[in-house]
Amino acid sequence: MISEIDSETLHSRLSADDDVQLVDIRTEAEVAQGVLPGAEHLPMHLIPLRMQDLPRDRPVVLYCRSGARSYHACAYLMQQGHTNVINLRGGIIAWARHGFEIVYPEGRRQFG
Repeated sequence: MISEIDSETLHSRLSADDDVQLVDIRTEAEVAQGVLPGAEHLPMHLIPLRMQDLPRDRPVVLYCRSGARSYHACAYLMQQGHTNVINLRGGIIAWARHGFEIVYPEGRRQFG
């Protein structure tokens, strides 16, 4: 079963400085439209090549536009032995709908 988190709960955890790694798996073009604060970018197609870079000692929250791609990415990572991955239900759309902060990528961190 895939673990999921909603925008409100994630926002609360981040506001409480919970040690969570946010990973945006969208395309470069999508990322240019804004990201969650503190998120790192790892395009979905690179996950098989870069999954060893994901932390295993803390929760990793994956997100995409609507939550569908990140759900499948979580399933893939779980099949590969990652146990601490969580899907952001509703993706960045749900995050924005709740009025939570979106930042623009000039200061974006990228894996590697």
